[in-house]
Amino acid sequence: MSLPRPVAVSGALLGAALVGWIVTYQRMHGMDAGPGTDLGGLGWYLGIWVTMTAAMMLPSVAPMVLVFSRVNRERARRGSLGAAPTWVFVAGYLVAWTAYGLVAYALFRVAKEAAPNFLGWNRGGRYVAGAALVFAGLYELTPLKEVCLRHCRGPLHFVLGGWREGQAGAMRMGVEHGIYCVGCCWGLMVALFALGVMSLTWTAVIAAVIFVQKVLPFGDRLELLFATAFIALGVWVAVSPGTVPGLHVPGHGAPEMHMGA
Repeated sequence: MSLPRPVAVSGALLGAALVGWIVTYQRMHGMDAGPGTDLGGLGWYLGIWVTMTAAMMLPSVAPMVLVFSRVNRERARRGSLGAAPTWVFVAGYLVAWTAYGLVAYALFRVAKEAAPNFLGWNRGGRYVAGAALVFAGLYELTPLKEVCLRHCRGPLHFVLGGWREGQAGAMRMGVEHGIYCVGCCWGLMVALFALGVMSLTWTAVIAAVIFVQKVLPFGDRLELLFATAFIALGVWVAVSPGTVPGLHVPGHGAPEMHMGA
């Protein structure tokens, strides 16, 4: 007997997220060099970025995907010719996050080239990392964050109000939802870069924050708590980074790194 469609879709998303976490662990284990971790070659970075974002985001995007799948199936049952596989919507969603990752990579490279010495941890690096965390905290309190989070937590309105036919339409809907999700979470991903983008510990922490905000019933009422936490963490990193639990301070026993050239 086949599984009910919602169960199958949820299982596929969670299974893909689990595989993503396993691959992320295998690729990133021992790679954390703290804030300013070298991102390696573009090909290597892009592969790990897509895998990591899938692992982090697929559980929190499940409600939206389930609504899309249900509406899509109902339209197909009524004879609509515009039905598309659910995976196309998910692929569009990941395209938006891939674009964000490419922008982040480009900015990282530009910053490293423009001020390689200033960004060193024994100079201005700790203050840059701390400021990034403070910025991430302040972003939690902005109207843009509120609008994007409301969108992510209200999938039915988006699917019914912005439906587009066919596979191209499903891809576009996935990209559009992904853009809202980037708008909701890009500050948190800035925080991850500041804490160490190759850190499995901080990756899991940020993923948990995203899931709480986007899925749990009370998640949209915790913005002040998270904002305060990130601002305090930013000050802590700038003032006394060596005492921050889970933060690898560059230059103090940095692990050997094996990234693509």
